[in-house]
Amino acid sequence: MVIKLIALACFLGYTYQGPPFRLGYQGLGEIICFLTFGLLSVSAAYYAQTQHWSIASLAGGVIIGITTSIILFCSHFHQVADDAAAGKRSPIVRLGTARGAKWLEFACGSVYALTVLFVSLGILPVGTLLIFLSLPVGIKLCRHVNQYHDQPDRVSNSKFIAVNLHFISGLCLVLGLILDTLMTFVSTGN
Repeated sequence: MVIKLIALACFLGYTYQGPPFRLGYQGLGEIICFLTFGLLSVSAAYYAQTQHWSIASLAGGVIIGITTSIILFCSHFHQVADDAAAGKRSPIVRLGTARGAKWLEFACGSVYALTVLFVSLGILPVGTLLIFLSLPVGIKLCRHVNQYHDQPDRVSNSKFIAVNLHFISGLCLVLGLILDTLMTFVSTGN
């Protein structure tokens, strides 16, 4: 099963740039990134360790997939003119930089809203709310892109802020899961 998931992720990764697909040129890179580096990667890692499926791992995969896709999304702002000239229909070419900046706010906000939803539904443990420690980075990213969305030289570093958001939010998510496991271990005395 793990090999099948990894093979599917590799195939999807190939479709991003490889002929005859080149789906990245059609503006589908973020969706491929979400599936490959979020749902499939997290599911494969979880299944490899447990030999079963978990709705919690899928929820975590959704959050990781969104933050990974945000990195790719931000990488388009400073190269929108080049992408358009090359015929690449990236989301920013399709939306324009101003609307793209608004979509970024939605994407960043969805990370926190989905975490709250997953916790309230009992899918993720309360400890995963530690992800809110990354909120200042998400706000910084959205403010930066909103301010400089149409200035390629100034917005080009947004992808690095997005990498920080991905790293810190993912770390906090994992720490929340570990904290929950430790609390369960301590409370049961095992």
